[in-house]
Amino acid sequence: MEGLSITKLLVIGALIVLLFGTNKLRSLGGDLGAAIKGFKKAMGSDDATAQKTPADEPVVPQVTERKE
Repeated sequence: MEGLSITKLLVIGALIVLLFGTNKLRSLGGDLGAAIKGFKKAMGSDDATAQKTPADEPVVPQVTERKE
């Protein structure tokens, strides 16, 4: 077997679009993206709340305006 060439990938992609339709694929992609985003947010919030201390917070300097 040669592997997957660009022509074979295009044919497979065309068949998938014909089978499912563009609307179904668009909603499937959106759902998958939202699931991944939610998973990353949940993983990040667990780590951040478990290990965060006041010393870990960045110090933001205050800028005062000069009147001359």
